[in-house]
Amino acid sequence: MTDVPPPGISPRVDAGGSFSLPLCAALAAALRQALTALPERPRRIAVAFSGGADSAMLAVHAAAVAPALGIEVLLFHVHHGLQAQADAWARHGQDLAARLALPLYEARVQVEPAAGKGIEAAARDARYAALAGLARQHDVHHILLAHHRNDQAETVLLRLLRGTGLAGMAAMAPVAQRDGVTYLRPWLERDRSEILGAANDLEAAIGWRAVQDPTNADPRYTRAALRELLAPVLDARWPGWRAIVARHARHMAEAAEILDEVAAEDFARLDPSPDGVSFSLQAWRGLSPARQAHVLRHWLARNGARMPTDARMADLLRQLRGLHSLGHDRQLRVEQAGHVVRCHRGRVWVEPRDGSDS
Repeated sequence: MTDVPPPGISPRVDAGGSFSLPLCAALAAALRQALTALPERPRRIAVAFSGGADSAMLAVHAAAVAPALGIEVLLFHVHHGLQAQADAWARHGQDLAARLALPLYEARVQVEPAAGKGIEAAARDARYAALAGLARQHDVHHILLAHHRNDQAETVLLRLLRGTGLAGMAAMAPVAQRDGVTYLRPWLERDRSEILGAANDLEAAIGWRAVQDPTNADPRYTRAALRELLAPVLDARWPGWRAIVARHARHMAEAAEILDEVAAEDFARLDPSPDGVSFSLQAWRGLSPARQAHVLRHWLARNGARMPTDARMADLLRQLRGLHSLGHDRQLRVEQAGHVVRCHRGRVWVEPRDGSDS
């Protein structure tokens, strides 16, 4: 924590004229940089606000930084109903919103794990859907998320353990699009210790304490298990591991961007159909094996198909490589989730699987 503010940032923010709130200059500067880097400055912006320390501090700093840039600030709270204290948390969040003189809008969701998804993934999907709904209701196109460097490091490790590919290892992006909303993560490069320091300063100033979700420390949940069981071991052996892993994520993001450009260039050379649904088998077979696989993933993604597992991709590659160069073997039919890959007259096609298609 520091008492020296960056240019244009006051070390304290007037909240409704009745009291002042302390700010962390480094956190405020990171937020201001993220907002001023946008191609077009939004008229209003929302903070995804749970009432925990991270989102609460983001709300406090947004209340100071955004209005100075001519940006109105709203708070969006998603009530999951997963904890007995959820109603109390919502009321506690309303208290801070009132002290900040910021409007808080709530969305209530019912979290039910879908097939193949755990409760954590289901809650995350429900949260994003609720945030998108609130954004539409209140004419908001940008939402701030309070993810920090510790979150980023945990995400990289979890994805590594799940066997994700290069793009997945890039983990969370500072700016991301989802459901028509631009999500900003201004604190991905900041350590959580700074946020907790700011939360302690806030409590000392006004007595408001951030809520604590017990699931964040419950090792029955995957991320909490990593945080409570694995992270302490890494902290003891490699104290700076979070910064190293977060840097790895940045490198993976750069590499993934380069490979995306290569895949787009390769696909353009495959005589693609105007709608991108089909390409020339013969041209595809002129690529190296690695680029054949990569351009297939690019093609499937641009057509809205889910990524195949390694085993399914290997089978698709084997069948395509074994076809006659003119694609006379019309028996090729590979299903991938809700899509089907076929070959006809030397061209490879992907199409949504019709409900009647067996």
